[in-house]
Amino acid sequence: MPDVTLVIPTKNEAETICECINRARQVFADMGLEGEILVSDSSTDDTPDLARSCGARVIKPDKLGYGNAYLAGFEQARGDYIVMMDGDLTYDPADMASMISLLQSGSYDLVMGSRLKGKIIPGAMPALHRYIGNPVLTWILNKLFSTSISDAHCGLRAITRPALKSLGLRSGGMEFASEMLIEAAGMNLRICEVPIVYNPRKGASKLNSFTDGWRHLRFMMLYRPGPFLLFPGLAAMILGLLLAAQVYLSGGSRMHSMILGGLLVIIGYQMLLGGLYFRAFAASYRLHRKGKKEHFLSYHSLEKELLLGILLLAAGIVIGARVLLSWGASGFGALYAAQSAMMAMILCILGIQTLFSGTFVSLLLLESGQQD
Repeated sequence: MPDVTLVIPTKNEAETICECINRARQVFADMGLEGEILVSDSSTDDTPDLARSCGARVIKPDKLGYGNAYLAGFEQARGDYIVMMDGDLTYDPADMASMISLLQSGSYDLVMGSRLKGKIIPGAMPALHRYIGNPVLTWILNKLFSTSISDAHCGLRAITRPALKSLGLRSGGMEFASEMLIEAAGMNLRICEVPIVYNPRKGASKLNSFTDGWRHLRFMMLYRPGPFLLFPGLAAMILGLLLAAQVYLSGGSRMHSMILGGLLVIIGYQMLLGGLYFRAFAASYRLHRKGKKEHFLSYHSLEKELLLGILLLAAGIVIGARVLLSWGASGFGALYAAQSAMMAMILCILGIQTLFSGTFVSLLLLESGQQD
């Protein structure tokens, strides 16, 4: 059995794959390790044939995607240590040596490369990625998941086989990089970083800055919807309720305040429901390990949410009916009951949202067995 498996995801890297493989083999030889190189390939050019000619094992993932390439490679990896590296020579294979040595010491479970702590060759990383995208997303990940990583999206990583198996990784796209760190932090793995060199790639980049960035952010929202949806939604809803209730109960004529209050209530409530959707999807996707934060999902009941929706809708209908009756009593002439009409509209909207939300969340939780 090999000591180390290097997994390389490739898509049309014919220009660099052989040099990448040969330089990686030299690193293994210099360290006295038996290493295997596994290329997880989705190319339409000669990349797989070239990789085989250089002695690598080549597999073809069933699905396209950065994460799917690694997941397929991990299934076939036989080494005690697994190294992840792109095949375009943006990462220097020589940097693997210090990472593998740290794993061998037994002090760490996951070793990350850090381009920001190392050396970025001019032209290797766009300014948007270097100074905005990567630092901002890394900062968010560190704050949400209590990590202290400087370069969360570095593609050069090394991990022990037991640690890798414990993570239960599933993501098929670029968010796979974030999932690995989030799960590693959740499992309290011992993580460290080493400075590395980042080189300009040969050929056109396959990255899509905004799409890839959104996928990372969206994935973090699945794990921690509170700061993005729940807390802002709750704040907006409370402010809106206070404003709308004050105008409604005082019987004043501040129509603009009533409209603003109603808008804040509806937006805030929708954000709260959005946070619930994220939690429910994460539970159905089995992203969360069960804990106190998922307790409410375990007792989520369609009947309870339907009852709340019916009560809200009924309250709105009653208030609306009173407005309609008053209008009829006045001969359907001029009637100033804007506050009551607005309150009826707000309650009816919240009731309908709640009814549909309860049904939707219940469906999401069916597979996870957390519905009752």
